[in-house]
Amino acid sequence: MFLVGLTGGIASGKSTVSSQLRELGCPVIDADVVARKVVEPHSAAYRLVVQHFGQEVLLENGEIDRQKLGNIIFSSPEKRRLLNSITHPEIHRAMLKQILLYFIRGYRYVILDVPLLFETRRLTRFLNHTVVVYCDPATQLARLMHRDGLSQEEAERRVAAQMPLNEKRGLASHVIENSGSREDTHRQVLKLHTKLEDSMEFLIVRAIAVAAVAGLGGLFLYTVRLLAS
Repeated sequence: MFLVGLTGGIASGKSTVSSQLRELGCPVIDADVVARKVVEPHSAAYRLVVQHFGQEVLLENGEIDRQKLGNIIFSSPEKRRLLNSITHPEIHRAMLKQILLYFIRGYRYVILDVPLLFETRRLTRFLNHTVVVYCDPATQLARLMHRDGLSQEEAERRVAAQMPLNEKRGLASHVIENSGSREDTHRQVLKLHTKLEDSMEFLIVRAIAVAAVAGLGGLFLYTVRLLAS
């Protein structure tokens, strides 16, 4: 099994591509979903978020108000770095557990849906492929304003807080162009999925894993014999 990183920008259509990959039977680990779980009430990350950002980022039921927290971090790079330092280690540990489960189940590849894939770069060294979902700036801005009910100024501020999509596109091994119709995007996703499914890279990774396990097993038997002699 090998790993494929999926990323994009706010309102670029990454969630659409992720959903289409799921419909094709691909296992997708969504970092945003994992991120919500690691800051559930009474978790270690939750306590640190409340400690550093205060009770005002909580809803009445005690859960973190993601919209309020989002407004804070989008207007302050320092606060954004602080939040990332709290949540990212926990997110990566949780994702690793899911990856191991998919590996055991014999999947050829797993999609890691990570919004800040290139910003943090913590996962990129483990990925065989990276995919960026791209759309032109005008389309991105219009989608964001419509989706979140933001003014143009607010939308521009949120887009500016992220790495530019053009820069991400230059770092990726595959690009899904999502400025057009949903059907056009689906054709590109299907083509990518076929290419990844036909790849033999999973055999190399699995062979390395088997060799590693066999090596550990041999080392264990050698140690037992040594102790028994």
